[in-house]
Amino acid sequence: MTKEKGKLWGGRFEGASDEAFRRFDCSFGFDRRLLPYELAVDRAWAGALVAVGVLTAEEQSRIVAALDEIGRRIEAEPEWLDRVEAEDLHGFVEAELVERLGPLGAKLHSGRSRSELIIADLRLFVKQAAADVRRRVVRLVAALTNQAERHFGLPMAGMTHLQHAQPILFSHFLLAHVEAFERDAARLEAVARRADSCPLGAGAFAGSTLPLDRQRLAQELGFARLTANSIDAVGDRDFALEYLFALAALALHLSRLSEDFILLATAEFGYLVLPDAFSTGSSMMPQKKNPDAWELIRGKTGRVTGALVSLMLTVKSLPSGYQRDLQEDKEPLFDAHDQMLAATEIAAGAVAATGVNAERMRQAASDPALLATDAADYLVARGVPFRQAHEIIGALVKEGERRGQAWNELPLDVMRKLSPVFEPDWQRAVTLEAALERRSLAGGTGPAAVRAAIENCRVWLREQSREEDAS
Repeated sequence: MTKEKGKLWGGRFEGASDEAFRRFDCSFGFDRRLLPYELAVDRAWAGALVAVGVLTAEEQSRIVAALDEIGRRIEAEPEWLDRVEAEDLHGFVEAELVERLGPLGAKLHSGRSRSELIIADLRLFVKQAAADVRRRVVRLVAALTNQAERHFGLPMAGMTHLQHAQPILFSHFLLAHVEAFERDAARLEAVARRADSCPLGAGAFAGSTLPLDRQRLAQELGFARLTANSIDAVGDRDFALEYLFALAALALHLSRLSEDFILLATAEFGYLVLPDAFSTGSSMMPQKKNPDAWELIRGKTGRVTGALVSLMLTVKSLPSGYQRDLQEDKEPLFDAHDQMLAATEIAAGAVAATGVNAERMRQAASDPALLATDAADYLVARGVPFRQAHEIIGALVKEGERRGQAWNELPLDVMRKLSPVFEPDWQRAVTLEAALERRSLAGGTGPAAVRAAIENCRVWLREQSREEDAS
C-alpha cells in the first residue's frame, strides 16, 4: 500500500490535482537521491531557527532526533521509499516530521523555500560527486603510470592518420592519456570549488525575512562561501553545467583511450592482449574475445554529452530566479555521474589487467620507414636545407618501393646520386635507438624525458594521496 505524503502548498486551491498531472509533476522518484543532503540541511536549519527564536533548544533536539530516525530508516530499509508517494523530497521529509512530532514538524520550514533547499542539496551532491569521480580518475592515472613504468624502454610504431609515422616509447603513448586525465582531475576539483557556495537564506528568490546567520549555516554544512544574490542563488545551475562538461570531457578522453586499446588489441596490430576479466565472448563464434568493456565505455560518450546538452537547453532563455523547468536538472546529472563513476573504475581495472605483446611492438617499431624523418635530419645536420632533405628522403623511399626493398638498404651509390653528403656510416647514425635518444627534450619520447615524465606522474599521485588523507 502506498502512502501519500503532504504537499508544501495548497491553501488557495480547491479540489485535488488532476491525477495525470500529479504524476507528471512529482519528482520524488529521482530527487529522493538527495535525501541525505536534505536531512543535513534540515539539521542545520533547525539550529538556525533556534538562533532567531523560532524554535527552542528542546524543539530543535526533538526535530533533529526525528530527522536522524528518518535517516536511519532509509539506510536500514531503502525499499521503504519505493512504497512512498510524495511530490518531492522536501514534502516527504516534512510529512514524516509532522507524523512523528505533530505541529512541531511543520515549524521547520519557517523562513525558507523549496527553491533554496533544492539548490543547497544539489550543490552538496555535486561537491561530493565530483570528489568521488576524481578519486576514480586518480586510480586510472595510477594504472596507466604503472603500465608505463612496467614497460619502460619498449618501443612502438607511433602513428599519425593511423599510418606508421615515427618510433616512440609505449610508455610515452600511455602518458599521453595520463595528461588528459590529469586535466580531467583538475576540472573536477574546480567544479567542486564552484559548487561550494551556500544558498540558504535566499528564500524563494528575495531572501528570508528571518535574521539568519548565513555564515554559520554555511560553515555547519561545510560550504566555503555564501551566494551573493538571492535571485541568482535559486536560479543558478552553472555549477551543474560545469560538472556535466567535466564529465563529458572525461567521457571523451575515456572514449579515445578505449579506441586506442580496442585498435591495438586487434589481430592486425596485436600489440595488446585483452584481459579475460574485462572481455566477453561471442554467442556464435567460440574463438572470439571481444573488448566489450572498452566498447561500452566508448559508447557512454554520447549519453553523457547528451546530458550536458539537455541541461544547457533546459536553462537556455529561462527568466531570472527559479522556474519549474529546473526540476529537469537532476535526472541527466545523476545519470551522467553514475555512468562516469562506473566507466572510470572499469577503465582503471582494464588498463591494469591488459597484457602487452612486446615482441610484436618491437617488430613494428623496427620498420625502416619510421626513420625517414631522422634520415632527413641527418642531412640537415650536414648542411642540407630541410625542405630539400625531405624531398631527397621521399625520393629514396619511392626508389626502394620501386626496387622492392627497404629504402635504407639501397646501395650507397644510389643514395649519393640524390645527395652526396651521405657517408658510409650513415646507417649507424639513423637507428631506432638513436631516433628515440634524440628526442629526450622535455615532453619528448626519448628515454630520459619519459623517465622524468613517469617520475612527475608519481609526484602527482603522491600529492593526490596526501590530499585524500588530509580530507
